[in-house]
Amino acid sequence: MKVLIPLLLLPAALFAQDDAWDDDSWDDEEASSNWSGFVEAGLGTRFSADPLINTNNTLEDLRWRLESRWQPGKATIAFKADAGYDGIENDWVIDVRDLTLAFAIGSGADVKIGRQVQTWGTGDLVFLNDLFPKDFVSFFSGRDDEYLKAPGNSLRITRYSPAVNIDFAWTPVFEPDIYLTGERYSFFSPLAGGNVAPNPPLSAIEPGESFSNGEFALRLFRTVSGREYAVYAYRGYFKQPNALTPALEATFAPMSSLGASLRQPVGPGLFNTEVSYYDSRDDRDGDDPLLPNDQFRFLLGYEWEAKPNFTVGLQYYLEWTLDHDALIANSPFPQYEPDEIRHLITNRLTYRANRDKYTWSLFTFFSPSDRDVYLRPVFTYRHSDSWSLTTGANLFDGRDEHTFFSQLQDASNIYLRLKYNY
Repeated sequence: MKVLIPLLLLPAALFAQDDAWDDDSWDDEEASSNWSGFVEAGLGTRFSADPLINTNNTLEDLRWRLESRWQPGKATIAFKADAGYDGIENDWVIDVRDLTLAFAIGSGADVKIGRQVQTWGTGDLVFLNDLFPKDFVSFFSGRDDEYLKAPGNSLRITRYSPAVNIDFAWTPVFEPDIYLTGERYSFFSPLAGGNVAPNPPLSAIEPGESFSNGEFALRLFRTVSGREYAVYAYRGYFKQPNALTPALEATFAPMSSLGASLRQPVGPGLFNTEVSYYDSRDDRDGDDPLLPNDQFRFLLGYEWEAKPNFTVGLQYYLEWTLDHDALIANSPFPQYEPDEIRHLITNRLTYRANRDKYTWSLFTFFSPSDRDVYLRPVFTYRHSDSWSLTTGANLFDGRDEHTFFSQLQDASNIYLRLKYNY
C-alpha cells in the first residue's frame, strides 16, 4: 500500500502541472536521464549473545542500489530503490527510497510529490522538530547513516519569498519510525520487568487511514546576515509506539508540536540551537499512565575544525517531561518512568587523511541522568571512486536496564561493509 501511493499520486500531479505551465509540454525539451547505484555486502555480529535472540549476527545484507533522474521538460522524476536479501529476517528486500515528481508552480513555488526522504532541523543525530520517519533498526545494525532517514509518502510544497520561505509537508497515511520489534534486538518492557523479544514480533496498532489521521508539518524559514532562522509546527502522532490501548496493546499517541531553531557562524565554527514543545493531545494533564506526557525539548550545538582535516562537534540536549508528579502518581511502574529532566551530551570527532582516502570518526551519546552511553566508532577506507570498505561498531552500556541505551547492551556489535559504486 505505501509503495503504491506515489504511483497513484503521480497522474494527478501531471494534470496539475499542465495548468501551471499553460501551453508548455514535456515535448518541448528532450528528456534526459542517467543511471547510477552501488552493490554492497554487509556483515555484523554481537560481542556477546542475547539470550532472547536466536542469532548472534546483527547484519547480513546484500543490497543493489539503482537510481536515476529524468527531466522531461520542466519536471523532474526521481527514482531510487534498493533490492537484495536480508539474512537476519530471511527475506528478500525491495526498498523504494525515492519515487517522486518535482515541478515548479510559477516562479516562487516548488512541488514534490511521491515517496521521499525528508529532513529539517539543526541537530546532528538528535531530532527535535524533524518528525519524519527514522529507521533505528538500520542505524543500530551498522548500515550506512543514509538509512537512518526512512522514506515516506508525502506531498511537499515550498514557497519562496523575500519576507519568509514556507515549507509544507502532508503525509496522508501516518509513517511511524521503524522501531525495535524483538526480531533483531530485544527491548525493555515495563510489563515484563525486563527485556523481551516477542514472537511474533511487536506490531503496534497504527492510526486508521483517514485525512484527520494524516501528518501535517510546517516550516517557516529565512536567512538574514548569515543567520538561519526557522519556526516549525507539526500535527500527527508520536513516531514511536510509546502508548498502550486499554487492552495493553502498543500504539501511537496523538501529538502536536511547535518549535524554532537558529544556526549561525560563531568564532571559528557553526553554532546551532533548537527548541520544541510536544503536546500529547489526549493526556494534557499527564495523569493517564497509558499515554506519554507533554515534553519540552532543547538543544545547543557547536561544530568547528580544531585542526586541518579534524573536526569536532558538541551538543547538549534536554528532555523535560511535564506534569511529572502526576505521571509518577498514576503509573503502575513508577520505577521505570523517565526522570523529569533527561540530559544527553553528544560528541562527534572526524579526521580525514590522504585526500579523504582514510576517514576515522567517533560519535558518542552520553546521558548523565540515565547513566547510559552509546558509542559509534567508524573507519572508512576509500580505495577508489568505485570501491570502499567501512568497518565500525555500535557499543551500548548503562546502569539501569530500562533506559534507552542500556536496554541494548546485548545488541553491541561490530560490522563490516564492502561497497562497489557504479
